Amino acid sequence: MGKELVVTGPRQTGFRSYEEPPLASGQVRIKTLYSGLSAGTELTAYRGTNPYLAKKWDETVRLFVPVEEGEAAMAYPLSFGYEEVGQVVELDQAVTHVTVGDVIYGVWSHRTTHVMEGEQACIARLPANIDPMLGVFMGIAPTALNGVMDATINVGDFVAVFGLGTLGQLVAQLARLSGGTVVAVDPILKRRELAQQLGTDIVLNPQDVSVAEEVKQLTQGRGADVCIEVSGVTAALHEAIRACAYSAKVVAMGFYQGAANDLFLGDEFHHNRVNVLTSQIFGVNPSLTYRWNRERLKATVVQLMTQDRLKLRELITHVVPFADGAKAFELADKHPDEAVQIVLDVEEQ
Repeated sequence: MGKELVVTGPRQTGFRSYEEPPLASGQVRIKTLYSGLSAGTELTAYRGTNPYLAKKWDETVRLFVPVEEGEAAMAYPLSFGYEEVGQVVELDQAVTHVTVGDVIYGVWSHRTTHVMEGEQACIARLPANIDPMLGVFMGIAPTALNGVMDATINVGDFVAVFGLGTLGQLVAQLARLSGGTVVAVDPILKRRELAQQLGTDIVLNPQDVSVAEEVKQLTQGRGADVCIEVSGVTAALHEAIRACAYSAKVVAMGFYQGAANDLFLGDEFHHNRVNVLTSQIFGVNPSLTYRWNRERLKATVVQLMTQDRLKLRELITHVVPFADGAKAFELADKHPDEAVQIVLDVEEQ
């Protein structure tokens, strides 16, 4: 029997068991080593604010549509988690390009085991010289890279990154690798210090300064060439718009919840011709679709990890035993001042 950590209700978690299925032709069985906890999308399910809990996504017209009670797209208990890494422990005889012991990353929720097609496992194999724990970043790091590519950063650009959780830390690093001078914004001191440690040029506390005015001063009155908003806080999105240069771009990567009462579109957005676009992993920059896709984003992240150009181990602030999953969720929810990336250690199950 396998074991799975699930969200059973708003701010409630529990475990449930599941039957281990036999392998079909061409499949491999993976024993989970580590599972990363997402402090963005995953917490919306944990807190009960995710729109899928109250609405249904109509793929045909690409709209959220209202539904009757009990007919929403998601319902508790929820199987979540999309930052998993494990080791192959069994394979079907038809599998030829994967071996027992290979380390595989993927998306299979907070479960102790997973069955995957051998072809997919071959693609998602982590190089032997990479710490297996870093495989938990193979869900979020490609998302960060995708956002930076949506930003189309040029060498010499001044880039402002709002929010320094895991995703924001990755975005700040990748923006610098793309040639930008990066100012990073977060009210939490530990996160600002971590960003500086990892190479961010300038950090600002939005509780101490007017970020937009400071960015204007740092750029001789021009403003940032691009702002990337990662926190999911609408007040931060508004400040990102304010910090932009005339006709510049804001990339909104946060998963915004509820009404946007702090967003004033008649102010700088209207007067400075600011271009606001959203970025998420299910679509790459349309101008790059003939060369880039999700698999290439992942391959690029692996290359950067291998070259030690993307600093990841420093982002892991807590490794929590799988049995203490409830504490991990509570830590992410109530103590963001203490945690960046939380990892569930599933290996000992």
